[in-house]
Amino acid sequence: MSGQRVDVKVVMLGKEFVGKTSLVERYVHHRFLLGPYQNTIGAAFVAKAINVEGRVVTLGIWDTAGSERYEAMSRIYYRGAKAAIVCYDVTDSSSFQRVKFWVKELQSCEQHCRIYLCGTKLDLLENDRSKRQVDFHDVRDYAEEIKGRHYETSSKTGQNVDELFQNVAEDYVHFTPFQVMTVLLFFLQRKMEWI
Repeated sequence: MSGQRVDVKVVMLGKEFVGKTSLVERYVHHRFLLGPYQNTIGAAFVAKAINVEGRVVTLGIWDTAGSERYEAMSRIYYRGAKAAIVCYDVTDSSSFQRVKFWVKELQSCEQHCRIYLCGTKLDLLENDRSKRQVDFHDVRDYAEEIKGRHYETSSKTGQNVDELFQNVAEDYVHFTPFQVMTVLLFFLQRKMEWI
């Protein structure tokens, strides 16, 4: 099975200004853009291929608009997603409340989508820990409750960004129905040989 190509649809969700686009820019282009903020309108798409255990995994990343006026459009983009990175700003408690909205949406519409909770802007806490408005342990507990995973990242420094996307790809390779079916077929074939 080495060299097999796997495509994974990944959707970025979260309130506007949490840094979804910056996270994608850091991961795909290894840069942090300074300058005036530009709202994502609708969604932006980018793909990145990485190697996971001899397989080429292409992450098709949909960066959705965070503004509430685009919520209905976001549903179009997360349909069929295998992974959702739901972002919040560690310095903005209201952004974590929106995380809960998106998790409920995903759980009701995309039951087979793995959820990754991603705290952004970790670099803002370097000089002043009192800026943190979202408790790490509360988010970790919530991630466990929803059977998701939790990361805190900085698009500015790159902290934990590659690890997040690498784990998305690895989880998909390890936990896809295709993998489970392959293992089942292997054991069924072995059982038939024993009979």
